[in-house]
Amino acid sequence: MFDTVVVATDGSESVKRAVDVALDLADRFDADIHALSVVDASEVDASPQQLRDELRTALETTADAALATVEDRADEDVEITAAVREGRPAAEICEYAREIDADLVATGTRGRHGENRLLLGSVAERIVRTSPVPVLSVRQLDPVAEDEADDAPAQ
Repeated sequence: MFDTVVVATDGSESVKRAVDVALDLADRFDADIHALSVVDASEVDASPQQLRDELRTALETTADAALATVEDRADEDVEITAAVREGRPAAEICEYAREIDADLVATGTRGRHGENRLLLGSVAERIVRTSPVPVLSVRQLDPVAEDEADDAPAQ
């Protein structure tokens, strides 16, 4: 059913559960995992000209760290294709899914800027609305529910 799963990550706390769910799903279906992090070009463009190169470098470093987190959370024998793109995050994620003929995109419901959004972060919402493939949006559990989920037996 799923041969290729894209997990979109920005390294935020809310995406960690989405990474775990995506890795588990890929394992169950023996699917390939692609981890993707997007450097938001609008953040770079909105910064003062003299800071753009430094900001781009910092955002690329953050993206690399987010991808490393996905690799760290995966089993040792799982091969992950990692990619960093620059652009509008939702558009880049959807385009990447098209390019690799993905079967599913997994994302957290809120990212680095998502605390001000009630249900879905703006990037997650755009992905859900525009993705060429099904989207699995995984919400972050509150700390008590997360502890209970960790203690629950595996299904």
